[in-house]
Amino acid sequence: MALIPGSRISVRQVGFMQPLVWLGLGWRDLHRAGIASLTHGLVLTFIGAAIVAFANHKFWLLAGALSGFLVIAPVLATSLYALSRALERDEPADWEVIAQTWLNWQNQRLNRWSEEYWCMVRFGILLAAAATTWVLTSAALITLWAPSPVNSPVDFVRFVILARDGWLFEVWLALGAVLAAPMFASTVVSMPLLLDQQVSLKTAILTSWRVVLENPGVMAWWAALIMGFTLLGLASLLLGLILVIPILGHASWHAYRDLVRVEPTPPGAG
Repeated sequence: MALIPGSRISVRQVGFMQPLVWLGLGWRDLHRAGIASLTHGLVLTFIGAAIVAFANHKFWLLAGALSGFLVIAPVLATSLYALSRALERDEPADWEVIAQTWLNWQNQRLNRWSEEYWCMVRFGILLAAAATTWVLTSAALITLWAPSPVNSPVDFVRFVILARDGWLFEVWLALGAVLAAPMFASTVVSMPLLLDQQVSLKTAILTSWRVVLENPGVMAWWAALIMGFTLLGLASLLLGLILVIPILGHASWHAYRDLVRVEPTPPGAG
């Protein structure tokens, strides 16, 4: 659906328990879309496994790489939003939807020289840059400040989390939060909005921030649920991510639908 002239984007307030509704709808969409949805979980879990294999015995790198991977997850889940939109419209939610999302999404941008034409690509590049910055920062902190080499999860617990001297773990967490909080605020509804409407990247990000500012408690609860389910997926040797990723992707579409509304501008309004 395109944002037509004479329309405006507004933000809704929702109840505190609404994120649980989004998760339920996410599970429903996973069931209805079937293998087309589940494949996203399989592919992204494979990517996560490749990161683990690459950073084997280098937990100082693995900690930053996995968390950086999660930063760009909203972009990687774009076709999950498209599947949920197709189900919402009673259209087939199949491989054609996925192909159209990744190969032909920009066709709805009529002017290829406009700011909006490559907005999703630009946003993905920005998130990838943020993820890379965090990976490098995390690796530098752990390798330079840890009293001993950190090559395994046990080393991370001993020499970072339980270290008696210094504030390495606290600094690592604080810097992670400094990155994660604005990234979450910038992405909570921006990717579904960019997919669904012809808006600029600036408009999508500002709308996402408006959602967080209008619903601070709900969004904190939603962020905690996302983190909790993600940690469960990681703790299950990544296997849980096969289900967690599509459920959260579909749920994020329903969060967008509940939190953002496109409505006509009243006649004579400026």
